[in-house]
Amino acid sequence: MNVPRQPGLAPAKGAVFPHQPTPSHRIIAWAVFVVEKLVTGSLRCRWSDRSGLAESRHAQPVIFCLWHNRLASAMMMHRRHPVKVAALVSASKDGALLAAVLGRFRVEPVRGSTSRRGPQALLELTTRVGQGYNIVITPDGPKGPRYVVQPGVIALAQVTGLAIIPVTSNVQRKLCLKSWDSFQIPLPFSRCDLVFNEPIRVPREADEVEREQRRRELESVLRQSSTD
Repeated sequence: MNVPRQPGLAPAKGAVFPHQPTPSHRIIAWAVFVVEKLVTGSLRCRWSDRSGLAESRHAQPVIFCLWHNRLASAMMMHRRHPVKVAALVSASKDGALLAAVLGRFRVEPVRGSTSRRGPQALLELTTRVGQGYNIVITPDGPKGPRYVVQPGVIALAQVTGLAIIPVTSNVQRKLCLKSWDSFQIPLPFSRCDLVFNEPIRVPREADEVEREQRRRELESVLRQSSTD
């Protein structure tokens, strides 16, 4: 499948090979998985599906889109409601650790970002879609700015024809790390509100102006429905 170059994806400059998880990464990933199992059972979760996915018996793959700092609570929800998922993960060393963690949750990592392996990652993602995978993207990752949607997710939706589902995960009690995104770690016995918002579609014939409109719409929905 030929994938056209899209705005927001840097052109390839030769082969770029992503960093692979090290043995220490795999040990950390195992520890994260064990802790997650202990915390998950104590959470009080409320689910709201405005997308209509739960009511559809023959749902097509979609692009789940959530802020980077909500990944921990999203992984907990994925383990409770497992679906076939591939996730876009940075090709960097930090991305190698995240790829190892996601593998523990049976999420297929696709390595790349808007700055590294962009076209290759887009091609791999479209291949996964053809295999029946849903896609998960953190549109403000891997390095921010926080709560600003980058255009790569809009390019992917246009190329694949998949609907974007903005996902909101709000945890009442959490630990916020001193990272660029203030990464959130749910605390035991906390309440977690998970919302699948109404889908956003990007027409295949969309021009630059329409793509920017969809980008702003997605950013607005995620910001308005998120609480810190």
